[in-house]
Amino acid sequence: MSIFEGFLSTPEALEAFGERSFVDAMLRFEAALALAQAQAGLIPEAAARSIADTCKVDLFDVSRIARDSARAGSLAIPLVKALKDTVLLFNPDAVAYTHFGSTSQDVIDTATALVSRDVLALVTADGRKVLAALLDLAERHAATPMLARTLGQPASVISFGWKCAQWAAPVARSLQRLQATARHALAVQLGGAVGSQSQLRGKGPEVVARVAAALGLAAPDAPWQTQRDVWVALGCDVGLLVGSLGKIAGDLALMGQFEVGEAAEPHEAGRGGSSAMPHKRNPVAAMVALAAAHRAPQRVAALLAAMPQEHERALGAWQAELAEWPQLLQAAHGAVRALATALPGLQVHAGRMRANLDALRGELPREVADEWFDPALAEPCAGLARAQVARLRPLMESLQGE
Repeated sequence: MSIFEGFLSTPEALEAFGERSFVDAMLRFEAALALAQAQAGLIPEAAARSIADTCKVDLFDVSRIARDSARAGSLAIPLVKALKDTVLLFNPDAVAYTHFGSTSQDVIDTATALVSRDVLALVTADGRKVLAALLDLAERHAATPMLARTLGQPASVISFGWKCAQWAAPVARSLQRLQATARHALAVQLGGAVGSQSQLRGKGPEVVARVAAALGLAAPDAPWQTQRDVWVALGCDVGLLVGSLGKIAGDLALMGQFEVGEAAEPHEAGRGGSSAMPHKRNPVAAMVALAAAHRAPQRVAALLAAMPQEHERALGAWQAELAEWPQLLQAAHGAVRALATALPGLQVHAGRMRANLDALRGELPREVADEWFDPALAEPCAGLARAQVARLRPLMESLQGE
């Protein structure tokens, strides 16, 4: 991990894709695979039990497995070797059935689905907090007049509540879409050497179903090792969420400028200061969300670029995807956690909003001021804001997160 990644993500998301967590997920797949194969009559029950009992991350030198992966060209190769060596110590007869009918991509893709599920649950949980805060602000300030701005300039009048409701809607849609896509994309990968499940003697679907049930993942219709459409669609949905969060962060940063002064992130000792200027209160939450919004398009583009994976196993494209995926999810959780922390305590300066509006009215001809900058123009927005809140609250409640 780069020294600059830590404050742009969260400890939970960084740990999920850390060496120990990922190796543990791989071992969970191997244990579930062995037990499923025994239940399907493909390997002896005693061998499966020995393998599953050995799949405990504490029994393995995780750092060495990660280190050896560079030479092997795959994290799975040193993992499987270490697993077989450890199984050998307890039950030599079970070694031949370890990782049976599987291949490197099977264990890595399934492990990636497992750790991604954990991070996406965190994203949804914090996303609900973002939505709850925005909907509360929308209700509280449904009729609070403020300047609407187009092309960076004052344009007319809206209410701050309507602005918050407008921020909330795409976040809600993104989270809803993310969960729908995840139900299919977070799936077991099990194709074996060339994706045909040939070693499983016609029992591939049964084994996949049993592994999926054990791990809480989807059971796909067929192996998907070089068919990346559903998986990349999930990444695209993550990117859309990050973009919507970046929109909120950008607006808040502009509203928080001293010359505007309409909103500010909550103050916290040691947060948002300057190394040179003691008077500074920098919008750190907005900064984190904007940093994610700047990075996510490149991560998503890399996933799309990696989709043309040749034949039945990719050379380079899949590996590139694996490297980009954690950064996308880690940035996404950093962004949503930052706003989930800041928005509930957002300082809304309604008086400053009105003062900015009145100051502009004083600079304009009477007929222009009355037509475009009458504070009463916020009233129609109040109805829109309340209607949007009524639509979005049930959607927010339906989202499942930790």
